[in-house]
Amino acid sequence: MVIGGGIAGLAAAWQLRETAPDALRVTVLESADRVGGKLSTRTLAGTVLDDGCESMMSLRPEAVRLAEAVGLGGDLLPPAAAPTTVWTRGALRALPPGHVMGVPTDPDALAATGLLSAAGVDRLRREPALPAVPVVGDITVGRYLTDRLGPETVDRIVEPLLGGIYAGRTELLSLEAVMPRLLPFARRGTSLLDGLRAARRDAPQGPPPQVVTGLRGGVGRLPAAVAASLAGSRDAEIRTGTRVVSLWRSDRGWHILAETGQGPLELIADAVVLALPAHPAGRLLAPHAPAVAGELSGYGYAATAVVTLAFDRRTLPAVPRGNGFLVPPVDGRTVKAATFTSNKWSAVAEADPGTFHLRTSIGRFGAAEDLARSDDELVRRSLADLGDALGGPLGDPSDAAVTHWPDGLPQYTVGHQERVARIRSGVAHLPGLAVCGAAYDGVGVAACVASGQRAAAEVLAAVDAGR
Repeated sequence: MVIGGGIAGLAAAWQLRETAPDALRVTVLESADRVGGKLSTRTLAGTVLDDGCESMMSLRPEAVRLAEAVGLGGDLLPPAAAPTTVWTRGALRALPPGHVMGVPTDPDALAATGLLSAAGVDRLRREPALPAVPVVGDITVGRYLTDRLGPETVDRIVEPLLGGIYAGRTELLSLEAVMPRLLPFARRGTSLLDGLRAARRDAPQGPPPQVVTGLRGGVGRLPAAVAASLAGSRDAEIRTGTRVVSLWRSDRGWHILAETGQGPLELIADAVVLALPAHPAGRLLAPHAPAVAGELSGYGYAATAVVTLAFDRRTLPAVPRGNGFLVPPVDGRTVKAATFTSNKWSAVAEADPGTFHLRTSIGRFGAAEDLARSDDELVRRSLADLGDALGGPLGDPSDAAVTHWPDGLPQYTVGHQERVARIRSGVAHLPGLAVCGAAYDGVGVAACVASGQRAAAEVLAAVDAGR
């Protein structure tokens, strides 16, 4: 039994069916009326667009392989090549190549961009000469990088990049969980810039790898394709509109009580994968593992919104260039990022050459005031910020939509890795039960797919051991 029909739960169900196609019956229970969770699409001005996550990490293989396995391999799509651009200090400024999650490795190249003041660049140059202060245990991204590189680099470059991924804040995010590549330098107290430059010199030469991948028709197609693959099996079932309210264990297995439109439903399963956000997972686990429930109840979540806009190209004063931009919180804008969808994804431009599609992202952890505004106001504020960034008003969109994600992204605060280890240790005492999803090993699509596959392997091992 898989409780939760987001991409992690669907990946777990798919893995269970693929690993033991004739030995198990797999049922997915999803409270919403559709599967996919935060992967979804909408039609705007006649074109299907993502209104949740729009890309999958391709530096790790799990999501791409799953897409290929369910028949979407021919629709995998690279983004257009473009530099990471930050809107700050009154201009759109491209980050020089060679940065690592926003950590610039070439102060001289950075100086030419205007991203930092002269004092900020000088502070960056002094980093290699700083005394060694090894970091013991976990530490926030903000504290470590501010100590090493200065506050401007964090505020103007690192903060907007991490805000785009986690909707979080560097003063709260865990270095160990969010930027593990930097951890060896932090542990030794050695120069971060020297270490990253040496790693680049030692890396294999050749073109840079593709970092992310999209899907023709939107990444939101992936959950439906996985669900369709499951539905094609006589030993798999997906029930939407089914909200699990409790579970308990007897000598017959795990009992699941759910609410449906037709009344209560009770099911029994040999094993359960909990593919839910932290808080609902904690509520179901509270009677069985109170300590685990306490850990899960302590998670913070960032609420976010996506404003999707369509413009008639004939009326645009000028078509924006590049793939979009990020916005540092210190600049006090409503939008935290903008994506020029028709530029970034060739399939969108091909689907409707006469329309220019773009989207803005709004919302960071601990700053929900913007999201309390009406949808019309969010559209107006997005248009105002876009006009200021691009040098003039874009005019009225031909279509607009706002999608809210109230509990969009779990926050990986200091000690996150140890917290996850405690959760998994506590869950290990519950026979035939595993957890997965964005709350544990990464918020991206590939990480969630991997999390679901791991949970599937864990419950399979438990079922085999119980036979």
